[in-house]
Amino acid sequence: MLHFRAGLIAALLLVAAAPAARAADTAPMPIFDAHLHYNWEPAPYYPLDKVLTLFRQQHIMGILATSRPNDGTRALYEAQPKGLWVVPFIRPYRVRADIQTWMDDPSIEELIETEYRRGYYVGIGEFHLSGQAAATKWVKRTVDFAVAKNLYLHAHADDEALEILFAHNPRARIVWAHTGFSTAPEKVAAYLERYPALWCELSYRYGITSGGKLTPEWKALFERYPERFLLGSDTWINERWDSYGSTMDDYRSWLAQLPRDAAEKIAFRNAERLFRR
Repeated sequence: MLHFRAGLIAALLLVAAAPAARAADTAPMPIFDAHLHYNWEPAPYYPLDKVLTLFRQQHIMGILATSRPNDGTRALYEAQPKGLWVVPFIRPYRVRADIQTWMDDPSIEELIETEYRRGYYVGIGEFHLSGQAAATKWVKRTVDFAVAKNLYLHAHADDEALEILFAHNPRARIVWAHTGFSTAPEKVAAYLERYPALWCELSYRYGITSGGKLTPEWKALFERYPERFLLGSDTWINERWDSYGSTMDDYRSWLAQLPRDAAEKIAFRNAERLFRR
């Protein structure tokens, strides 16, 4: 009789747990947004409470936050509610025009050092570099500063600029914004082999899917290097905020085509491993 009762209780517990298990299986996969801009020129497009609501609705567990100027990043970091992890990066821009000139502007070094003294930044970027523009002494100083202070770099760079950044200091740790936009998958793989401290962020990355399906080349790349990729929204203009939900839906659509372990690493576990302090 005791065995019967124990078996009955165990069966009832399994029945009770089944709905919760099904709910967990069907819940959207959490995503860490590794390319988030909350720009303030002169005020953000979405007020702070609306942004935080959007993150909650879209099951965003964390963000790599940057802004122009850095006021927006600070606002997000200081306001982060329970359930949202904000990873702040220093952006070397005060106004949009700095995108074209920061690499030759000594005042940007002062900006970076001043922001760093706040004590909570994890990286520098996103910054833009193309070709030999990465070869200036001010860019090298930025790379060396990041290495010395154990900071990541978030680089919107073409292939040549990416290689120059690593040449400045082989100990640099770089999140490659957009993964070069259109760099061939086989070249991306070669970079991942060559640079162990390179991680590829996938906002605006072209050619990953075709007709909603992962291409064979990218599926093989994700399965071979699942620990080296991150997702991002790149909310650099208002329209990117308006389409935020569809951006995350697109990510979840192709993540579902990968083994669960690989999908979770790309969606959020890589960010946890890299940025948790």
